Amino acid sequence: MKQITKFGTAAVFAISALAFGASTASAAIVCNRHGECWHVKRAYAYPATAGIVVHPNHWRWAPHERFVWREHVGRGYWRNGVWVSF
Repeated sequence: MKQITKFGTAAVFAISALAFGASTASAAIVCNRHGECWHVKRAYAYPATAGIVVHPNHWRWAPHERFVWREHVGRGYWRNGVWVSF
C-alpha cells in the first residue's frame, strides 16, 4: 500500500510540474508593413488593415531587410510612427 501512495504522490508532482511549465508566458515579435517592430507578451487580433505580421520570439530579420525597434507598453500597434491603442 505504501508503494501505491508513493507512486500516486509522484504522479501528482509530475502533473503539477507539467501544468506549471505549460502556463509560462509566450512572447512574440510583431512588425507592421512600415518596418516597425516591437515585442509583445501575446499576439492580439490586430485589424486586417494594419498590416501586422506576428513572428516567433526567436525571429530575426535578414541583413538586407530594414526594420526598427519601437517598444511600447500596452495593447496596440504602431502605425506610421504613432502608437494606436485598442
